[in-house]
Amino acid sequence: MSRFTISRAAKAANVNVETIRFYERKGLIEQPPKPSGGGSREYDDKTVSRIRFVRQAQEIGFSLREVGDLLSLRADPDADCADVRRRAIEKKDEVQAKLDQLSHMRDALDELIASCPGGGDVKACTILEAMERGTQGSVPYRQAKENHQGKTLK
Repeated sequence: MSRFTISRAAKAANVNVETIRFYERKGLIEQPPKPSGGGSREYDDKTVSRIRFVRQAQEIGFSLREVGDLLSLRADPDADCADVRRRAIEKKDEVQAKLDQLSHMRDALDELIASCPGGGDVKACTILEAMERGTQGSVPYRQAKENHQGKTLK
């Protein structure tokens, strides 16, 4: 079994040292004990693998709390793969809702930009007027506004 200093563990897991310390503070990985004879703490292969797992889960959208839940499932002998699959589906649905929200926001901005004459006195700016009124003739603008205010997304 390989042993790693924190800097070597960080390099092996493709993260920085502060990320490892952060994961330790959050309880996602254990901090190795300080050697009684002095020297550096040493991380093992299992911990480096766990760091990679946490990082990968974050990269695909899981929050640290959700990563902790996944790690708990992984350690639970009674857990079923269906539990993990359900969480992955829920995360995918969340991501899709965010993409839909961004799409609506883009459409609203496209419409606002298209309705703008592109010059003139700022007091007559159609974009600022539409935002001040809180309405735009289009459904995408209203949807984006509602989504942005948290009425649609969790």
